[in-house]
Order: sequence, then structure tokens, then C-alpha cells
Amino acid sequence: MQKKILSMYDEKNLIHILTMLECCEKAWLYTKEFQNPIDFIWANEQKELNATISLFIAIGEESKKIDKSLKDSVKCELSWSDIAGLRDKISHDYRGVDGDILWIVIHKDLQKLKSALIDMIKLMNPSRNLLKEFLVTPYYKHLEYLLAYEDL
Repeated sequence: MQKKILSMYDEKNLIHILTMLECCEKAWLYTKEFQNPIDFIWANEQKELNATISLFIAIGEESKKIDKSLKDSVKCELSWSDIAGLRDKISHDYRGVDGDILWIVIHKDLQKLKSALIDMIKLMNPSRNLLKEFLVTPYYKHLEYLLAYEDL
């Protein structure tokens, strides 16, 4: 049964989802030492800001690659078109990125996205071995917590 559910969705969906989750974790990691958006925006020659912007570009790009039917199968409190749209806005108007809005998205919206992505993994129901195979790579080193979920 596990293989049958996963086969309903291309295995690449799992890679896209894990990449998005890793980007969420890194965004939180890169911003955790800051108490407000001003400090985040101007610290360290904007290194954390620029890294976080790159993560949002990746989140938006990966979201476009997930099967629509899979996105439609889980409840997400955010609009998938807004997630992809943020990527487009950042990519095409880099200087127009509002650090205050980015801060709010990191601290209020990413958790909603994370929940939806975990629900997608549960729906796909990959084997533990397949999940471990991905999670032992350096690309997904902040996602080991997924192995603690009993229903994954």
C-alpha cells in the first residue's frame, strides 16, 4: 500500500517538499539571533537577509514543481500562488524586497507552510528507508525530526 500511494505522486514531489522544508528551517536558523526586522536587514553586510531571500526564491520555485493534485489534497493556510508569486517578486524586483514583510512571513507564515508540507509527506506515505535515504544527505540535515513522526 505504501508504494501505491507514493506512486500516485512522482517521487520528485518528495524532493521538492524536503527542499522547501529545509529552506524553512534555514530561514529560522538565519534569523533566530535577531529580535526585529531592522537588525535582521542591516546586520553583517546583509548576509542573513541575502541568504534568506535566496531561500524564498527556492521555496517559490520548488512549490511550482509539486503536482497540483498533491497541493489540492492538503489544507494549506497559505495560497500556493502567493508562495510562487513571492519568488517571482523577489527574483524580478530584488531591490524592492521589503525586509519587514519578509520578517513577518518568516515568523508567521512559514510554520503554516511547514505544516502543509509535512501533511503532504504523510499523504505520500514514503517508506522509512526512502525518507532516511534523503535525510542522511547534507542537503536535508535540518530535517531529521521527520523521522520522529510515527505516521511518516
